[in-house]
Amino acid sequence: MSERRIERLVNPAYSELPAFLVENGGLHSGFMIAHCTAAALVSENKVLCHPASVDSLTTSGGQEDHVSMGGWAARKALRVVEHVEQVIAIELLCACQAIEFLRPLKSTAPLEEVYKLVRTVVKPWDKDRYMSPDIEAAVKLIQEEKVWDAVKNMVDLYNREQLYETYVFSPTSSMVNTSSPPQKRRRPSVIRKERKNSIDMKDKKMDVCLPPNGQDP
Repeated sequence: MSERRIERLVNPAYSELPAFLVENGGLHSGFMIAHCTAAALVSENKVLCHPASVDSLTTSGGQEDHVSMGGWAARKALRVVEHVEQVIAIELLCACQAIEFLRPLKSTAPLEEVYKLVRTVVKPWDKDRYMSPDIEAAVKLIQEEKVWDAVKNMVDLYNREQLYETYVFSPTSSMVNTSSPPQKRRRPSVIRKERKNSIDMKDKKMDVCLPPNGQDP
């Protein structure tokens, strides 16, 4: 999904922005090679996601096998995660570069915070330059969770507001109050006694209200 969003950003037919997010497209290649890098990483991930268990081989004189090939599967999973981080970093750079062409318009507050964070380590592209340091800097922001820290408070506030707006109270469900201690279950004999006392109290109130000899006042 991230790589496909990159495609929609760098392709002027979709984004209506300068091709490959750079001025003078005939002179500068912009984010074209970065997109190729992301596509290559995604294709490599497809191969790495091939199940390791299908390559199990017998060992120990045909008495044992590696079954799941768990060690190789774990190493492949780590490699996939590294590739995903790099692809997302490239998308982050593309998105910030796309914002440059939409100024003076402003995005949402969380995205503006992410934009400011990225611009502290990567300057806008005005002409071609060696991109590897920029990608590595964006990857570091992701790995150190600085991107998440920049928007966490606003995302939490949004989620709380959505919880109250979209929560549907079901008539078949009950709310559990976790702040108060759980109440003990009353025995049936106690419940019957409470009901009898309540009925007796009602009878006494009726006696008080009725005039002598049961006549109307």
